[in-house]
Amino acid sequence: MIVLAICCISLLIVSLDNTVLNVALPSMRRDLDASVSGMQWTIDAYTLVLASLLMLMGSTADRIGRRKVFVAGLVLFSVGSLLCSLAPSLDWLIVFRMVQAVGGAMLNPVAMSIITNTFTDPAERARAIGVWGAVGGISMAAGPLIGGVLVDSVGWRSIFWVNLPVGLVALALTLRHIAESRAARPRRADPVGQLLVMALLGSLTYGIIEAPAAGWHSPLIMGCALVALASLVGLLAYEPRRAEPLIDLRFFRSVPFSGANLIAVTAFAGMAGFLFLNTLYLQDVRGLDALHAGLYMLPMAALTMLFAPLSGRLVGSRGPRLPLLIAGVAMAASGLLFAAFGAETSTPLLFTAYVVFGLGFGMVNAPITNTAVSGMPRSQAGVAAAIASTSRQTGGTLGVAIVGSVLAAGLADGSDFARATGPAWWIITGCGLLVLVVGAASSGPWARSTAERTARALDPAAAHAPADV
Repeated sequence: MIVLAICCISLLIVSLDNTVLNVALPSMRRDLDASVSGMQWTIDAYTLVLASLLMLMGSTADRIGRRKVFVAGLVLFSVGSLLCSLAPSLDWLIVFRMVQAVGGAMLNPVAMSIITNTFTDPAERARAIGVWGAVGGISMAAGPLIGGVLVDSVGWRSIFWVNLPVGLVALALTLRHIAESRAARPRRADPVGQLLVMALLGSLTYGIIEAPAAGWHSPLIMGCALVALASLVGLLAYEPRRAEPLIDLRFFRSVPFSGANLIAVTAFAGMAGFLFLNTLYLQDVRGLDALHAGLYMLPMAALTMLFAPLSGRLVGSRGPRLPLLIAGVAMAASGLLFAAFGAETSTPLLFTAYVVFGLGFGMVNAPITNTAVSGMPRSQAGVAAAIASTSRQTGGTLGVAIVGSVLAAGLADGSDFARATGPAWWIITGCGLLVLVVGAASSGPWARSTAERTARALDPAAAHAPADV
């Protein structure tokens, strides 16, 4: 349990950082005289670097030692947090957020690898992952409240101080309780694949965020689109030729694995866009201070925290299908309350939407992670978990980029906030519907059979062991 607690603390500081930051966005925007795209970059610079480096850091930890990389990540994340609190301008804040992200990338894949290999029984692992998901709910609950108190009493810079004591506690526990470990046969580095992933995600995110200001048909944005396309084609052509690629494309022959990653991108895009819009709405339109904005979003966070461990237990006892269907229906219904019924115009309807979204998001995380690693050979579970984590962060990055760009384009056309966010709410509704459809399609008997075939192809020895899908 101590090992699980340490892994959860590492997730807490990485997750808490973004939820605290969301509440502080309006204050930061006024203090730093930033645009909507500037606020997008304070979030996406972090998630983009995190998404780009997760698989690299996971394989590096397998080679040089998981404990060593985990300790380095805690130190770097804490130092980055301190630098963020001292940032003299928006540009420096974005740079220091990237430093934080490098540290965060050293934490999540290693922590999930530790959980996967510590809890070998499928039901126990599902429950442990449910606890892991509940930590995300705790960060959602605590983040807005802590951020609101700090922003209103001390200022937005103080939100980064929260990471320092938590990071020090995690560091002390890690040095005392986690033994060094390495993979029996560590994977070799894949620098070309890593550069292609960074070029793909970076160009795609930059193009989406800057398009409203530069124009969708401008040379800059068209250049970003070409770089993203070329990087994707390069990955698809280059990775299958390597004996040990950064991304083993054979994983995606498993329908549950492919579905889990698509759901991760979609669900976390919806969540990131949902938080981004509501934070700006509550403070810039309703005129709430940071603390009261955090209190408004508390029902959403509380439901996430309540249903995440329940989702883990359901996955362990009945499989991922039911939690995914509930998640898709709830997230789509919440988005629809804003898109079609103007939930922001009615406080009771607004709280209803928050509760429903919190329920849906609480149900989605455990089946994503469990489905991504279940059925995979034990030696490949860490890599599979790292890909799932990358999909989450990629979804969060794209959610803020797309929703923020839709909002910026609407405001630039002279629309008020409610009219400008209309298309964004339909996008979030679509994210929920996609979770529902993909969850149903990727959790049936045929899908499970593809996971078993994939596991045998990746590791012939798995043919003699049941796949715990």
